[in-house]
Amino acid sequence: MSATYFDFVDPDAIRADHPIGDAFVDFAKNTSRDALFAHQDRLFRRMLTLAWKTPFYQKLWGNQGIEPGDIDGLKDINKLPMFDKSDLMASIDRMPPLGDMTGLESYPADKRPPVKVHTTSGTTGKPQVLAFGPKSREVQNLLLARLYTLQGIGQGDIVHSVYGHGPINGGHYVREAVTHWTQAIFLSAGTGVETRSVKQVQMLADFKSTAIVGFADYIKKLATVAREQGLEPGVDIPVRTISGHMGREDKGSVSDMWGGAECYDWYGVGDTGAIAGEGPDQDGLYVLEDAHYLEVCDIDTGVVVPDGHTGDMVVTCLFKDDVYPIIRFNTHDVTAVRSGKSSLGFNLNRIEGFLGRSDNMVKLRGINIFPQALGPLMEEIDAFGGEFYCRAERDQAGRDEMIVVAETNAPATPELEAKFEALLKSKLGLGMGVKLVPMGTTGDVTQVDVRQKPIRLVDTRFD
Repeated sequence: MSATYFDFVDPDAIRADHPIGDAFVDFAKNTSRDALFAHQDRLFRRMLTLAWKTPFYQKLWGNQGIEPGDIDGLKDINKLPMFDKSDLMASIDRMPPLGDMTGLESYPADKRPPVKVHTTSGTTGKPQVLAFGPKSREVQNLLLARLYTLQGIGQGDIVHSVYGHGPINGGHYVREAVTHWTQAIFLSAGTGVETRSVKQVQMLADFKSTAIVGFADYIKKLATVAREQGLEPGVDIPVRTISGHMGREDKGSVSDMWGGAECYDWYGVGDTGAIAGEGPDQDGLYVLEDAHYLEVCDIDTGVVVPDGHTGDMVVTCLFKDDVYPIIRFNTHDVTAVRSGKSSLGFNLNRIEGFLGRSDNMVKLRGINIFPQALGPLMEEIDAFGGEFYCRAERDQAGRDEMIVVAETNAPATPELEAKFEALLKSKLGLGMGVKLVPMGTTGDVTQVDVRQKPIRLVDTRFD
């Protein structure tokens, strides 16, 4: 009989390198930084062997004059160039449909692992094909389940997921994480297109869901829809835990809308899976350093920045030694390393979480503006309706301006718009216009019911 997906997965070996539950807490508390680096170096060397067999890295590194003997483990990682999504898309163009970075051609035909294929959501352009080998896929699943477990989700919970499906990786990945590595019951509702929002809130009530996982924007929308249907979040829907992609200021508003539920942030991208997430202390996102080597690098120079300074997240997935090795992938997602000691006693680095995208950043009069960050700022005003987008414009004199189009639950008076403008100027040190519109009128632009990550920037400066 031919080998199956499960023949390529050794759960005990995976847990030995990447513990979960109480074993992870023990690892995080009692592993010294030197021992952690030795662990990372061992995994990196194993993955490096596969990377040198892939045409993608042979080309990427060879063009820099780098040869295998030049890299003596993880301590030499900064000798290797970064790559980003544009390089991956070029790889797929060179060798469709999977690209030349999988390493599958290095296996004998009878030893080649089966491959699971999904795509990204296409938030930053054309969706990218993602290829997963069985072993590395299950490590990714475990890492997310580890975060959910750390956040209190487990046996007895009913988890309602609003991640999208179809070819998109997110919903499938989250389902596998919960069903393979926890004992929670999983309900896969999907986006508002897959299961209408009214139906979703009824499901939440009927199943008495205790946890919701997904993107904050849509989770907040479900709370509004629930109340419109006469259901009170936290009472008729007993959700106690929400885990997803929050932003630092979002958690409070999400919690309030869901009757005081505990809200946790985590970060990852389709290629890598979960990279970092909050624990019960909710004091920064713990980097899953047994599985990832994360650098925060200056957006312009690529040099690693000091703790507390913002930069692009550049990730090396230490466990991807079966299919598609990832070494110094620039996500172009911006964060900062948080300094200070963990109140949990974890010897792991922490980051601030997702602060915006460097390739979706707008520079206005010398100040960097991340559109995603404006929504949480506007929540200080009760009249903010929760949905918005930014429109970047260039006038005839060549001056760049930004207009924030925001929904309001109050009459859109000039005085109220001026109040929003004053708030943003005080927070950002920069003046920008605010146009208030009725509730429910930005959806055609943001596509909040369709996309996992709503559109927050419409850039017309170069039209």
